[in-house]
Amino acid sequence: MQAEANEERVDALIKYFWKSGYLTISRRFGTYLPEPKPVGKYNVDAIGKYKKKFVIGITLTSKELDDPKLFSKLDYLATRHTKYAHKKVTLFVGVPQNYLNKAKMIVSNFPEEVQKNIKLVTLPASLNSKDN
Repeated sequence: MQAEANEERVDALIKYFWKSGYLTISRRFGTYLPEPKPVGKYNVDAIGKYKKKFVIGITLTSKELDDPKLFSKLDYLATRHTKYAHKKVTLFVGVPQNYLNKAKMIVSNFPEEVQKNIKLVTLPASLNSKDN
């Protein structure tokens, strides 16, 4: 049941990638695409690309929003650069709709340079009831 809810969250994040023009390179719970490798010590849900711009996508549950280690995870992932061109990599963070304000508060505590790299994505309300 929980794996199914996680899969639906990742699917919603992938749809947002597509709406933003990004092609999905790797994703969790995918049939045809490989799972993304961990970035540092953190697991990510998806990686996308548009021309020479890369994005990292993660989804958060209400429990993860209360985790004190979340701040360091977001800071680490939002400050990534591409290997050779050293271009900034944008971090898409999928958040349940009823926890969006809490996520905004967390992001507002980062320096402005880091805030610019984090894009909050609202996950559909239908997934909120399955949130663990």
